[in-house]
Amino acid sequence: MASEKVFGSIKRFGPRYGRTVKKRLAKIESMQKEVYTCPYCSKRAVKRVSSGIWRCSKCGSLFTSKAYSVEKPKSISAAVSVEEEGIIDVKELGEKEESED
Repeated sequence: MASEKVFGSIKRFGPRYGRTVKKRLAKIESMQKEVYTCPYCSKRAVKRVSSGIWRCSKCGSLFTSKAYSVEKPKSISAAVSVEEEGIIDVKELGEKEESED
């Protein structure tokens, strides 16, 4: 007896549109329906409201990120490594903001 394949959310298309397109769609749909970690309260409670708009059900924060997944916030070490490469001087940015006030 042959084993049954599990297609998930793409069953609704039946034999139409081709295998590759349906597999890509299934991957995107599973990503957007996942529950993500909130960048503000660190709880696993973020769900997608609409394309690129996400809401944490615990702390109630509403923020933007990628269309189908939440982008992880950059760490402070990433900012330091960028500064070491000479691309951005973080100290000068802070001084400019203070002088404008």
